[in-house]
Amino acid sequence: MAIAPLYKTQELKIYNSISSQKEIFTPITEGNIGMYVCGPTVYSNVHLGNCRTFISFDLVYRYLKHLGYKVRYVRNITDAGHLENDAEEGEDKVAKKARLEQLEPMEIVQRYTLDFHNILAKFNNIPPSIEPTATGHIVEQIETIKTIIENGFAYEANGSVYFDVKKFNETNDYGKLSGRNLEDMIANTRELSAQSDKKNPQDFALWKKADPEHIMRWPSPWSDGFPGWHLECTVMSTKYLGERFDIHGGGMDLKFPHHECEIAQGEAACGVTPVNYWMHANMLTLDGKKMSKSTGNILSPAEIFNGESDKLNKAFAPSVARFFMLQAHYRSILDFSNDALEASEKGFYRLMESIETLENLKTSNSTEGLNIHNWIKECYDAMNDDFNSPILIAKLFEAVKFINSVKEDKASISKDDYNQVRRTMNELVFDVLGLVNINEASSDISDKLSSTVELLIQLRAEARANKDFATSDKIRDELLDMGIQLKDGREGTTFTLN
Repeated sequence: MAIAPLYKTQELKIYNSISSQKEIFTPITEGNIGMYVCGPTVYSNVHLGNCRTFISFDLVYRYLKHLGYKVRYVRNITDAGHLENDAEEGEDKVAKKARLEQLEPMEIVQRYTLDFHNILAKFNNIPPSIEPTATGHIVEQIETIKTIIENGFAYEANGSVYFDVKKFNETNDYGKLSGRNLEDMIANTRELSAQSDKKNPQDFALWKKADPEHIMRWPSPWSDGFPGWHLECTVMSTKYLGERFDIHGGGMDLKFPHHECEIAQGEAACGVTPVNYWMHANMLTLDGKKMSKSTGNILSPAEIFNGESDKLNKAFAPSVARFFMLQAHYRSILDFSNDALEASEKGFYRLMESIETLENLKTSNSTEGLNIHNWIKECYDAMNDDFNSPILIAKLFEAVKFINSVKEDKASISKDDYNQVRRTMNELVFDVLGLVNINEASSDISDKLSSTVELLIQLRAEARANKDFATSDKIRDELLDMGIQLKDGREGTTFTLN
């Protein structure tokens, strides 16, 4: 008999940004979820604010999968069309970086896409199901623009195509996600300059005619140009998830205008609101102040991992940094500081030590000290309340206290309850929160290193037996350069790490 998936018995509530309240989550198709998250513009190293957003939605992805849903998670790569300052005019961010470094734009894209993947892998993020690029979907974007023009919500002007916000608002509600009123926006906008091709200041580009110096350009019915930044996400999300899908996520800074424009484009092209649940992760601050490159109040993931920053006393493992981020709710502002990271590190190792203790815990005939059934329910209640990871972590530490009490013979646990606690702890800590037991990982690396060096010692011994002293010396010297010293003795060769 097949076991029913967990989602059958759990009532998940998600805070929907478009209604500003928590709503019971009901997928469009039972058992299946389509989720889209706005990915990075790959013109620089990924920053911590990005990382927090992607870790937040990795938690969402992990929990939905844990509940038994089949999730198609789409997260794009923006490799063209995103102009400086998120504006309608200016230089393409990728093209500008390529010009400054005297490289091809796709070299910039490749370099920073690899960095993005590498950093998220260190944080133990699960890759998305599909990771489309903007430049890989130019044809689809052109076709969507044609549809929006045909439906009367866009116009061409001097080779560029703009979305007609005022016309759209006659039959739809532009501003419903961000809570903005179009009339107020118009009243607060300065007069258009004589050079503008737009009918109204709020109109935004679906296609931009490229200036002669603009490197990244494609042919279209209107001009050689490039797609608008907002359009890219509309096209890629609907291509892989359908005209209407379950969840759309991103950073709070994308709510307006990016996500507002996505809604307008989806409704203008398809006649339906594209997303059922909008989710937004909040920002990071550093030492109580907004992170900013211009003021120097900035910290990179690499600096956290290597500790090479005057804002940190030491290096912190990626899993410790991930744990720190998950100790705050994804919708709350989170402040980075050395003291906060050090406090999280202590909690992280306490949690990992407890899981190791759990593996060898003695069981009894009964359980005293913790109501296991209620504890498990409270863990799931936390995650079902809009993915409340800090409350879940607090519940996990209730179990930590209980486990330590059992170890010290101050409490007891039956075999059945032990199995439930062990399974729940491992699933929630590793599968849902996505943490990595650093002690186990370090031990595994040490075992593999020892096996590798022993193999090289054996190969060196064979070389010496064959009087191939050049190879023998090469193995010894290159290992020494790596900090591994071989010591020949009567009972064979051993090694030490310098």
